[in-house]
Amino acid sequence: MIRIQNIKLPVKELAKKDELSLLQKEVAKKIGINRQKVRNLSIYKKSIDARKKENINFVYSCDFETDSEEALLRKSSKLSLTLTRDMRYLEVEQGSRKLVHRPVIVGTGPAGLFAGLILARRGYRPLLLERGDDVDERKKKIDRFWKTGELDTQSNVQFGEGGAGTFSDGKLTSLIHDRRCRNVLEAFIEAGAPEDILYKNKPHIGTDILRDTVKKLRQRIIELGGEVRFRSQLTDIKIEDGRLVGIEINAEERMDCEVLLLATGHSARDTFEMLYSRGLNISQKAFSIGVRVEHRQSLINRSQYGADYKDLLGAADYKLSYRSPNGRSAYTFCMCPGGYVVAAASEEGMVVTNGMSEYKRDGENANSALLVNVTPEDFGSDHPLAGVDFQRRWERLAFEEGGRTYCAPAQRIGDFLDKDIKDFDQTKLVRHSYRPGITYTALDRCLPDYVISTMKEALVYFDEKLEGFASAEGLMIGVETRSSSPIRMERNEDHLSNLAGVYPVGEGAGYAGGIMSAAVDGVKTAEKVIMTYLPFTG
Repeated sequence: MIRIQNIKLPVKELAKKDELSLLQKEVAKKIGINRQKVRNLSIYKKSIDARKKENINFVYSCDFETDSEEALLRKSSKLSLTLTRDMRYLEVEQGSRKLVHRPVIVGTGPAGLFAGLILARRGYRPLLLERGDDVDERKKKIDRFWKTGELDTQSNVQFGEGGAGTFSDGKLTSLIHDRRCRNVLEAFIEAGAPEDILYKNKPHIGTDILRDTVKKLRQRIIELGGEVRFRSQLTDIKIEDGRLVGIEINAEERMDCEVLLLATGHSARDTFEMLYSRGLNISQKAFSIGVRVEHRQSLINRSQYGADYKDLLGAADYKLSYRSPNGRSAYTFCMCPGGYVVAAASEEGMVVTNGMSEYKRDGENANSALLVNVTPEDFGSDHPLAGVDFQRRWERLAFEEGGRTYCAPAQRIGDFLDKDIKDFDQTKLVRHSYRPGITYTALDRCLPDYVISTMKEALVYFDEKLEGFASAEGLMIGVETRSSSPIRMERNEDHLSNLAGVYPVGEGAGYAGGIMSAAVDGVKTAEKVIMTYLPFTG
């Protein structure tokens, strides 16, 4: 097929007309052929160009077939035409070493699920261990926590089927360029995700759809010969002569094992400690901390589109960054249009925030993390797990400032910036979405001074880029500390750690940053296992 880029359609023109029909007309017009000769047209990429508020366009790359292919390609430099490349997933050749025991995967986040799916497809019958509950029981535990403050430390926003991403926005954007991405997207669609994730510039599934999607991925793994066990935590590993020979589950069940994929997620702190004690090479890693900032979605829509075009364009998003003279960087992260700020603690006596939205993104507010980078020099120790202690320190302070009830400490942006808001209209104050509730306090009591000062600079700068971002009525809700893993489990080019048979995988191991990159890392690690071993026959 032929791919053509930079096809534009005015947003208002699409309101009452068929999208593919309009695209067929525009493609034919641009390349100078009869409309009927543009056949089997499909959308490859779709984005929004809102740089000119009075003329907002959807911008497309499209694939199509035509009898005039050779003539068109001779003019390709003028028309931005290319032949589409083969996007099919390439299977790797299997190795020759015999597997005595089935491979075990720890964690059912995107890295673990997709590693399990690839291995199951190839007949390796993987066993997936998940410390939390299946997604339905997990949701009940999370709802109870948000309502009553009763936290299940094994099954929460961080732990359970689907991983932390299941209770987020379900973003599938990624900075990596890997053909495996399409394979991941196709698997999501097969499991019930919307088909538009294949071509949208900023695809997302939403937590409501993602919960069903991960359940169907689990069911597919089981259909292919795999097994998934919930409330099953890896509590120990047995190493002999530098090689894995067994694992312990829930501090009581022991199992022989020679291949172990560690897709633990970034919050499995007790697992990190156990692995370090057993000799796994772990190093410190930089990450970021800050708050969730919450605005009315209508403000973001008007700032980005010039008007509240929510019905035509959906809820607007943003992505902002700032470099301070102090050397720190501040940026928005995991922006959730029409979403909610959620309680995401996984340990008692600590407060952690995150963002979540459903597929329709039709909530009253927009929220995003506002983060500042921290480095190992900030941790106060050269111990490999010092970043974990650093996170815990600020989470405990946030718990104290919130009133020791899992309410979150919060501050109006106007107060945070010391604005003169004596005539502030209380009716404009953003109605927070965080459950179980917020406690107004000074955020400098639960974040480092250098984070506070950098965020203040960034808010003023961001307000110049997105009008209203630093408006007095916006809210800042703390603290967000789980932007990424504070450690890296060292591995070689075959994804093997220093302990033979142990494969660190995904975001928790320090090799991914989001659903897509974690899923792709799971696929790549499963391929490493396949290239080494024969399928497990039992």
